[in-house]
Amino acid sequence: MKYYSTEGKSEKVSFERAVINGLAPDRGLYFPERIGVLDKKVFDIDNFQTLSFEIAKVLLDNAIPDNTLKTIIDSSFNFSVPLNKIDKNIYILELFHGPTAAFKDFGARFMAYTLNYLLARENKKVTILVATSGDTGSAVANGFYGMENIDVIILYPSNKVSHFQEKQLTTLGGNITALEVDGTFDDCQKLVKDAFVDSDLNSKISLSSANSINIARLYPQSFYYVWAYNLLKKENDEIICCTPSGNFGNLTAGLLAKKLSTPINKFIAATNINDVVPEYLDTGIFSPRSSKKTHSNAMDVGNPSNFARMLELYDGNRDKMAKDIVGFKVTDEETLSTISDVYKRTNYILDPHTAVGYFACEKFIKNSGNNKLPIVLLSTAHPSKFSEIIEKTINVKVDIPSELKKVLEKEKVSIKVSNKYDDFKNFLMGK
Repeated sequence: MKYYSTEGKSEKVSFERAVINGLAPDRGLYFPERIGVLDKKVFDIDNFQTLSFEIAKVLLDNAIPDNTLKTIIDSSFNFSVPLNKIDKNIYILELFHGPTAAFKDFGARFMAYTLNYLLARENKKVTILVATSGDTGSAVANGFYGMENIDVIILYPSNKVSHFQEKQLTTLGGNITALEVDGTFDDCQKLVKDAFVDSDLNSKISLSSANSINIARLYPQSFYYVWAYNLLKKENDEIICCTPSGNFGNLTAGLLAKKLSTPINKFIAATNINDVVPEYLDTGIFSPRSSKKTHSNAMDVGNPSNFARMLELYDGNRDKMAKDIVGFKVTDEETLSTISDVYKRTNYILDPHTAVGYFACEKFIKNSGNNKLPIVLLSTAHPSKFSEIIEKTINVKVDIPSELKKVLEKEKVSIKVSNKYDDFKNFLMGK
């Protein structure tokens, strides 16, 4: 199966080339020519690794031998994916039980093992460029740490990620380099995209990406949507999924799961005040702009890359997209009040991103009158990563997992750079 660019100006490539290239030469995102359909037996599987393997076989279409693919799956997902009923018909799918306590572990680890296999097959070395607004950087740093033939350079906006997140992505060393950019996440993402289309730079350095613009990051995120349905199918024929969204890779993965034939009735796109996609769903106008800082910082994205893939899935038709997706904008004030309210009622602690999703769930229930179909809220991060905000809000000490405590004791090592492309290019050339 071939992969084409969403911009339509680059030649089609194999899965291997799409993963190694990251971004197409015309700045488009790679997308598969076709998406298969899951065998109905897949919806009876009650083991996450086995389920992921069966889905991956359909998506990758024999691009990787089954025995190798199974090893990649088993190595990537060696942690639990629990589903908890919280209140009313709202369930929380906890995606933060991986090594960096964030849902990005799914995509980052799968891509790391996949890319490592593909590079070994080609006897090639690459430099991974990653722009992060929070959890992507730490997940990629952890997933790719120590991988042969791969150097990782992480760009993050100075003073715009949490202390915990910054520690996670700046303390590994080795083949991981952290660049602290004087600017926003969108500046970081633009630097990465500009580097990918710089022919002079690419003639000297082999570049790839581990952001959700890379198809190998996107595919594994579809696995847990199917998993959520499997856990609830005995009670319901369909589910609704609520996805806290920034760059919209996670929600796009859900759309892939639906395309694979997973019975997902509707998606709730929950954003903070950086709401360009909910705005598009309401008005039909996509108006990207500079991102604004919020308590849910990993979602502070003003020009989400994966919107291009969302358009591909709906042939650019807003009306078709709006039938499947409803969007809600949530303020910081609403985020904090949700954290407080949910804790008082249920004793469950939400991180700010999941709180954005929870508020959107309640608003959806109120607006639609739905109180029957289960709503699966994807919880994207462990609350301890945002303990300062949460503890001020609910006046309760948040327990930190032992593995995460070790990170806080390490020394931050970052290189400060401007948001000017020439400065970034000079750094890469010098490195």
